[in-house]
Amino acid sequence: MSRKEFKAAKMRRLKRIAGRYGLTILTAEKLIAKMGKGGHAIREDESHKVIFGDSPLPFSATFEQIEAYVEKLEAEEE
Repeated sequence: MSRKEFKAAKMRRLKRIAGRYGLTILTAEKLIAKMGKGGHAIREDESHKVIFGDSPLPFSATFEQIEAYVEKLEAEEE
């Protein structure tokens, strides 16, 4: 397995891509009862409003959902 396939490397890449669109990927550091540690959300930088991953609970988006959201943004740009 190469380093670019590690979850941390993928998250850094997703954060760079999201930054181009004025978005920040947030990761929960506290334990969430249903999901365990590290749920995610996406926040709009300009308004500081969470636009993805806050429903039904804060930081409820999984890594895979965040990855799909950011890749969809990138695909729409092309």
